[in-house]
Amino acid sequence: MDGKESLRLDQEAILDIVTPKATVLDLGCGSCELLAALVERKGVKAQGIEIDDDAILQCVALGLNVFHDDIDRGLSEYGDESFDFVILNQTFQQVKKPDEVLKEALRVGRKVIVGFPNFAGWSTRFQLGLRGRTPVTPSLPYEWHDTPNLHFLSILDFVIYCKKNRIRIEQGFYFTPKRRVRFLPNLLADTALFVISKKLPAEAGKRRQIFS
Repeated sequence: MDGKESLRLDQEAILDIVTPKATVLDLGCGSCELLAALVERKGVKAQGIEIDDDAILQCVALGLNVFHDDIDRGLSEYGDESFDFVILNQTFQQVKKPDEVLKEALRVGRKVIVGFPNFAGWSTRFQLGLRGRTPVTPSLPYEWHDTPNLHFLSILDFVIYCKKNRIRIEQGFYFTPKRRVRFLPNLLADTALFVISKKLPAEAGKRRQIFS
């Protein structure tokens, strides 16, 4: 597979974030388009976890190391800081226990990359507020009866969550399907991508501006 093909803007951003030769664990890696690109273009030592059998077969066909497991069950087989990066992209909103999954990701990874649809984007607000319908958007493309998403959060929700739980937000990226958003992301962005890590005690009182 050519890792340069068919990647979304958020996936390209992840390629820029991950350092060459890093160790990477992708939670909910799907059919491994991103993981394959990371191996090909960044030379990472990659491992994935996926629950869908068909997706795993596609990953194995690409020669990637992917295990069948449910990330809601935890990551007890991995030690603390086993990976340079743990990726939780477009999976965070689908797990049953996002709080526990994120805690485990932060335990086994030095940095965690989290991406999710922004439920507070203008299109979502319009459909819900004026039409009175469950939103269907490019970042939330499913009807209410067949969506895999279990939790609906906004960019602001995640920022507040990190602050309450003393999680350090190192970088934030915001997107529509065609461009990066740099202004009013909670209103204008369809998806968000954050690089987070455990906050050090010495940084507890510092205030950070992440919407610049």
